[in-house]
Formats: sequence, structure tokens, C-alpha cells
Amino acid sequence: MVIAALLTLTIALAWPVPRLMAGMTTFRRAPRAALVVWQSTSVAAVLAALFAAPAALPYVIGPTYELAENAAQIAVAVTVTGLIAGRLIVSGHRVGTRLRAHRRRHRQLVDLLAVPAAHPGGAPAHGAHMRVIEHPTPTAYCVPGMRRRVVLTQGTLDSLPEDQLDAVLAHERAHLRARHDLILEFFTVIHEAMPRWFRCDAALREVTLLIEVLADRAAVRATGVLSTARAIVGMATGAVKPEGVLAMSESPSAARLRLELLQPGPVAGLPGPVAATVMYLFAASVVIMPVALLVVAWATA
Repeated sequence: MVIAALLTLTIALAWPVPRLMAGMTTFRRAPRAALVVWQSTSVAAVLAALFAAPAALPYVIGPTYELAENAAQIAVAVTVTGLIAGRLIVSGHRVGTRLRAHRRRHRQLVDLLAVPAAHPGGAPAHGAHMRVIEHPTPTAYCVPGMRRRVVLTQGTLDSLPEDQLDAVLAHERAHLRARHDLILEFFTVIHEAMPRWFRCDAALREVTLLIEVLADRAAVRATGVLSTARAIVGMATGAVKPEGVLAMSESPSAARLRLELLQPGPVAGLPGPVAATVMYLFAASVVIMPVALLVVAWATA
């Protein structure tokens, strides 16, 4: 029963649950808690898959744990678990290598084509990592990493008043400060490690939206709702962003969603703080579940 429960948990958390969660748009009102729930379900799915074979061992080998007598069974369990772990490691290496290569090339290109943002007197503006590209389309994004960059086009500087420009910069700095790139990379690794028929593109889009909402709310705290809302509208150009960067510029449809989520509100009829607390408790219970099932399997076999 415990093995069946672990297998069922793995399949449920990998396939139907992400699709159901992606449709529960009310939880976007508590983006931080919603991200924690997404992370917990992903971690629990991985743990359940990794624990299935070890949990089966006590039932297969019986009361004796002599290595020589049960070498074949132990080898099978180690192989199954190793294959799952290996797929995750390969996915992590592939995704990490790809993203860092894209960022490195784009950073080099930006440093070649762009100039540091400067005040009229010539002093650096907004930090030494700021770069401005001569292009009329309003675009803003950050390139995360050790040598981070915040990139603006001249069109952004020309079209946005100072308060909206401050909102854009607060948004991008929130991405860099909170290392949202690592959160998105984690989900991308899990997504690409899944078999193709298990992958849920809507889940990855939902996580990306939640990350943008968190950065938007940081901009609201820095500059106010009105300035941030106008900045989002001003940057809704539909421009395609390079892979591996986090951008304020979004499509008009995504911008509309973000405008609706600038301020906290009730979540499923509950006050925001209460709903967030429930979501955090749910997240903790989901992660504990596969661990508890493994303990039960070894304690009761």
C-alpha cells in the first residue's frame, strides 16, 4: 500500500496537479505563497519518485538485510533511483549550461553595443551595472549572474517620465535582489526532466507570471501603484526577450494580468494573510508526505 501511495503521489503531483493548479488563478493574489506551493509540489513529486524503490526494499528482501543475500534486489533499487536522480542531474546541467551560455553571450553583446547610463553631468546613473541600447522600442530587462546587467533602450528613457522609470528599475532590481532567475531555473530543470507527455507548459507560464507579479509589487512599494501601472502599460510592447533574462517588457495580454494583480486582495474568499498561511501549511504537508511514506515503509515492513 505504501509503494502504491508513493507511485500515485508521484504521478498525481507530476501530471494532474500542476494542470489543476495552473487553472486556480485566484491564488495569484498571494504570489509568494503560491510560488512556495508550486515549489513544494515539484519537490514532493521528485522525492516520491526517488523514494519509491527504497520504500519497496523492505517488502522485497524481508527481515534479513544481508547484502550478499539481497544484492540483486538492492542493485535494482539503486539503479531505479539512480536513473531518476541522473535524469534530474542531466537536466540541471543542460539547463544551467544553456542559460549561462545565453547570458554570457548576451552580456558580452550588451557591453559591446550599449553604453552605461549617465546623468547629464557624466556621472554613472542608477548603478554601474546599468546599460542603455540605442533603440526606439521601450524595452527593459535584467541579465542575472555574477556580472549582472540592467538593460534599457533609449526608447524607454525617452518615453517614460521619471516616476515610471523608477518603477521599471525597481522591478528589475527586485528580480536581481531576490534571484528570481534561480527560482525559474529550478522549475525549468524539473519541467525538462519530466517525460514529454508529463510536462505542463501552463505550469511554467504560471510560475513566470508569479515571479513578475512579485517584482511588480516591489515596484509598487518603491514608487506607488499608479506609477507602476503606467510603467507596465508603457512597456507592453510585445517585444521578444532574450532567453535567460527577466524582462519588464511583456505582451499586452500578460501586462493586463499583471495590472490586475498589482495589489493584494482576497484569495478564494479569505483575507490575503490567512490564505497565505493556509498555503504555506499546505506546502509543508505536501513535502512531508513522501518522507512520511518512506518512514512508514521501513518501520512497518
